[in-house]
Amino acid sequence: MPFNSFNFWLIFPFIFSLYWLIPSKNVDIKKWYLIVVSYLLYMNWKPVFAVVLLFVTFVTFLGAKVLPVDDKKRKRVLIWIFGLLSLLPLLVFKYYHFINDNMVAGLERIGMHFVMPGLNWAIPVGISFFTFQAVGYLFDVYYKRIEAEKSFTDYILFVSFFPQVASGPISKASELLPQIKNPKPFNYEQGVAGLKLLLWGMFLKTVIADRMGMYVDSIYPNYIHYSGKICLLGSFFYSMQIYADFAGYSFMAMGIAKTLGYDLVNNFKRPYLSISVTDFWRRWHISLSRWLKDYVYIPMGGSRCSKIRNYWNIFVTFLVSGVWHGANWSFIVWGIIHGLVQIIEKVLHLQRYDGKNLAVRSVKILGTFVIVNFAWIFFRMPTLGEACDFIARIFTHFGETCSLADYKLAILLAIPLFKDVRDEFFCQSLSFLNGRVAKMLIYVFLFVCILLLGVLSSGQFIYVNF
Repeated sequence: MPFNSFNFWLIFPFIFSLYWLIPSKNVDIKKWYLIVVSYLLYMNWKPVFAVVLLFVTFVTFLGAKVLPVDDKKRKRVLIWIFGLLSLLPLLVFKYYHFINDNMVAGLERIGMHFVMPGLNWAIPVGISFFTFQAVGYLFDVYYKRIEAEKSFTDYILFVSFFPQVASGPISKASELLPQIKNPKPFNYEQGVAGLKLLLWGMFLKTVIADRMGMYVDSIYPNYIHYSGKICLLGSFFYSMQIYADFAGYSFMAMGIAKTLGYDLVNNFKRPYLSISVTDFWRRWHISLSRWLKDYVYIPMGGSRCSKIRNYWNIFVTFLVSGVWHGANWSFIVWGIIHGLVQIIEKVLHLQRYDGKNLAVRSVKILGTFVIVNFAWIFFRMPTLGEACDFIARIFTHFGETCSLADYKLAILLAIPLFKDVRDEFFCQSLSFLNGRVAKMLIYVFLFVCILLLGVLSSGQFIYVNF
């Protein structure tokens, strides 16, 4: 159930109240209450999806149980068996049609006609997120970073915890399982902090992302009818939309978890103020970046190898990132672009900037944003051909200019831009904003903006599709 839906906000006060009304000594009851709530909310999308969630949960729990064996060869065989079994639903639901269509097209090019049966089913919500979280736990046990979980109750809640099951963040077992085992008593300050995150996330989603989305959805499918300047502005607004949409979800997930006494990893740290694409991936979708580093990049050798090998490791890691996002060549090219740019940055030593020259840093931030912005075009477009045509139109069709109405939408970006710039560069400045009255006025202002400017139509979060 989407966090920005009326139904969710209708029932969440009851979820919150009933959870805290259960006495702290009844730990197991509190856990099973969250498990039941998590599954009921997840099944709200489609009840059969819960079968996939349970399958991945059971396979990884059982796999971790049988992994601690002394025979290294047998252990390696077991991790392959249970790793592939836990990834099987993801591979079938998300990539079957992509593999099938490309295989058939390839065979037809050499004169062979072979058709595999199509599968008419929806992709379970959040399958990439909960699968990666569960597989991460399995490999943590394999690498002896943690011990296999003994309590199936704790583990089922770890995989299905409703604030994060649909779109992350992807939690590590070492972070979330200890919190599940020892739930905190109610803490007023933590609850207030959670509500603040909820408000900010709701603002980003309804006022920024969904407003930008209305413009973007009118430009991208019909780009051939617009000038290059309008297409460029549309690409800029999409960059803002996807950030506000996904960060909005992540802040809301963190906020909801905090009101229940749980701390989730922060997924975003002002990514559009990055000084390089390498830096961008330290700030964007942090939990996925961390997962790719721990379970793809480092096992391949990481940076502790030859330069050529290291470049290959970076390339493969971001190829996997592209594939994770979707079964489409445009996602794969998006991942390849990010991987290649990071390799170039590493070769030319551009990935870091230790100086204090604000002008130089600003140029690097702008350059990074331009690269990321154009890469998002591949991410947004359904095919490579359309993405290339869209980019070509930006540089070749200089017809009508953007109207004042087009630019007015950008005024909304002043609020998140001001917050990010202040947090990045002036965290100790503008101290008057830290006062109680100033903060209260800010919260009221954000709430009024949501009511007056927010698109309150329960629009789906973009990353739920991944």
